Amino acid sequence: MRPARPLIAVAAAAALVVAPALPVTAAPATAAAAPLTDTAHLDFLLDRVTLHPVTGHSTYGADPVSLPWTYADRNDDGSFRRIGGGTLDPATNTWTQGAFNSDDVSRAAVVYLRQWRQTGDAAARQKAEAVLRGLAYFQTTSGADAGNVVLWMQPDGSLNRSAEPVELPDPSDSGPSYWLARTVWAYGEGYAAFVRADPAFAAFLRDRLRLAVRALDREVLDRYGDTVQADGVRVPAWLIVDEAGATAEAVLGLAAYTAAAPADRGPDRALARFADGIRRLAATTSDTGRWPYGAILPSAASRTSWHPWASQMSAALAAADHALGTRASRAAVLRDTTGVQPDLLAAGGPDNLWGPAPTDRTQIAYGVDSRVQDLLAARTAGGDALAAVQAAWYFGANRSGKAVYDPATGVTTDGVQPDGSVNRNGGAESTIHGLLTMLALDAHPAVARQAQRLGALGERDGLRVVEAETASTTGTVFTPDPASSAERAWSGGKGLTLRKGQRATLSIGAGGHVVEAVVLAPRKGSTATPTSRWTSAGGAVRLTSTVGAQGITAQPGALLPQPLGVVKGDRLTVTALSGTVRIDAVLVRPLVQTAVFGTGSSATRLVVNTLGREQTARSTPGATAQRFHADGRSAGAVRVPASGKVLLPAGGFALVR
Repeated sequence: MRPARPLIAVAAAAALVVAPALPVTAAPATAAAAPLTDTAHLDFLLDRVTLHPVTGHSTYGADPVSLPWTYADRNDDGSFRRIGGGTLDPATNTWTQGAFNSDDVSRAAVVYLRQWRQTGDAAARQKAEAVLRGLAYFQTTSGADAGNVVLWMQPDGSLNRSAEPVELPDPSDSGPSYWLARTVWAYGEGYAAFVRADPAFAAFLRDRLRLAVRALDREVLDRYGDTVQADGVRVPAWLIVDEAGATAEAVLGLAAYTAAAPADRGPDRALARFADGIRRLAATTSDTGRWPYGAILPSAASRTSWHPWASQMSAALAAADHALGTRASRAAVLRDTTGVQPDLLAAGGPDNLWGPAPTDRTQIAYGVDSRVQDLLAARTAGGDALAAVQAAWYFGANRSGKAVYDPATGVTTDGVQPDGSVNRNGGAESTIHGLLTMLALDAHPAVARQAQRLGALGERDGLRVVEAETASTTGTVFTPDPASSAERAWSGGKGLTLRKGQRATLSIGAGGHVVEAVVLAPRKGSTATPTSRWTSAGGAVRLTSTVGAQGITAQPGALLPQPLGVVKGDRLTVTALSGTVRIDAVLVRPLVQTAVFGTGSSATRLVVNTLGREQTARSTPGATAQRFHADGRSAGAVRVPASGKVLLPAGGFALVR
């Protein structure tokens, strides 16, 4: 056991000393390790910083710490240069945001901690400690904001509490935040890792985690048990910045800490209450048959937006159940993983925003990693199978058709654009989440092998968006005021207005489909109630579109998908019966959705039953279909008969090889 080192004393403000921080260039790494995880690029992003006393900020020991630069832009020769956030002022060597940010510092610590615990790598342990000590310096230790965390630090080590553009909260340590949640994540996993290896350092991390929990107690958990309105739905009032996504990342740390220190009642209580908040939000979207198909919405403040980044709610709930010895979250975890993931993959993968139609189709490692972690946390056969399909994104199963993670260098690129082009830069966030996925794959070798075999994306037939403005109509196409998109996103940037008696006819494609109409639902009583009739060859459905009180949402009303059921035939006609009907689009899903991953003999077809009852799907005779129930349980493998028909469980899916 190493002897304890003293804390840096709180003293008058002084500058930090850091290595020269203008853009730095490094050649790409060349050696490839046997495991998928290679931290060479993350190591390159790290800078050594020597800390000196500053009032209200301190850390453990007096050695230099390590902090990752925020961004890395790719040079023409394949090397990278490290840069900060915002615009650089060469005269002062400062950025309008900063060089380092506590969001990435905390998550980089998690990478090294998991690598050390998983492999026993002594170098990973040293880097984990150096990064954790750097993270601690961002945390404010005294005054009214004690426990909160500053977001940005300049190259010379000075903290930048108010960045440009402005971050909220401002100053960044003046309230709860994503970066406070992620700091708790790192502290919790750090304590669990060091509690036996270095009890003195673990005790320091415990004290800092308790300090963060006290801030959350007074700023967030003081509202435990209260609910607030979100367009007519009661949602928990004690999520960090009203976000289940932010809260989940704090829960990951609290769960790791509680598992290692179950007698510590403050963090234990915070863990149970935050998990309860996420679970209650999950209950508002428990219907897997309609949007968002059982997914836990990441924000309590929007009924109309889902995104995959920061969506580790299921992983967090599973960790909380394990630490607390309960199974209270099991149903929510299954709905959010094997319940929704097949639909997501058939629709094209983890697009940055469904708001509610897929509107930002950029895909990034943060979103992919979050889904992989959730699926593996479900601990079901179906979850593991879908995790392999999702992780194949890194190896070419994406719109670009190219690998976006390089196991020889540890570089994860900064995303795949909707047109299939790749952002070849490799900043800290993408690098970190790529490595977190690779660590998970290294821990699940069977999943890793399958993910690499499936590294190509073929044809798919899943959710399609039919824009209302493409209809044959007597109504009026309009462009929404950008201000009206604060909590929702109009697909295609346009919508269609129908007034009483006006109609529109949309072509949705031949055959049967499950269809949802995305219609603006105003606050009840604020205007004449919009009522519409939707008619197809299969009959008619009447929709009345209103929501309750606005509450904490950014705008009154909600752009909500409303189910029309199974629609037969190509033509769908909508007629306004009363009020002003504003339509964004219709979401169209085949009764059986499909997507192909891999090529040649490794090709695997994902087949998804959209209906809540058993139905048959057609496939290649002689192929093997591994079938799964909607909750991830195996429904058995079958050889596809000569008829080509395979029976799919209600709401379930199959992988056909």
